[in-house]
Amino acid sequence: MSELVKWFEKRREAKVITMMQRHLATTISAVEDLERAVKAAADNNEKKMNESIIRVTSAEKEADKLRRDVMVELARGELPPVDREDLMHLMKRIDMVADWSRESTRILNVIPTRDVPNNLKKVMVEMMRGTKECAIGLRKCVSRMAEKPDEALKAADEVERLEEEVDALYENSRKQLAKETKMKVGAAIMLNQLLDAIETVADWCENVCDQVRIIIVRR
Repeated sequence: MSELVKWFEKRREAKVITMMQRHLATTISAVEDLERAVKAAADNNEKKMNESIIRVTSAEKEADKLRRDVMVELARGELPPVDREDLMHLMKRIDMVADWSRESTRILNVIPTRDVPNNLKKVMVEMMRGTKECAIGLRKCVSRMAEKPDEALKAADEVERLEEEVDALYENSRKQLAKETKMKVGAAIMLNQLLDAIETVADWCENVCDQVRIIIVRR
């Protein structure tokens, strides 16, 4: 077991760990609200979409603040440089999940979703559902990293599998979008950017789990 995991086990109540847990919860909340926004957009429910977007924006800002606070605490701590760097990389990768959730809402907010065909709305929702599942797996992976490393590694494998499913949906969505002839060019371009952003959220979930693997197996 890595020295960093042992450090976690000895300091469960440490301030930095508490902040990391808050950062993780805030990030997952951003992804969950992004899914609500996408579903609302697909249902042409602009009010609910905007409410969800506001929550994503707030969560992303809070995640940024918590990341900066954790970095300060880590700089003050007694961790060896390599372990400190591993933990900082983990925090940065988790933060990218929140950042891309926010970016997704920026794009979603300008798409005239009433002009998006139902088949593409369906794929958009399916991609987002898969991405949320990636985020849930990410939470399990990071949360179990110290207490149950074997379970964390299994969760990482599951996130990798889920991310591949999102990739497949993304590929299918692009094929459908390429065949679409009734959408306005501007709306089609923005929809493609949204699908790309959602897929990137899933990618960063996998990237976080890759970093957890490094932390667990490093000797």
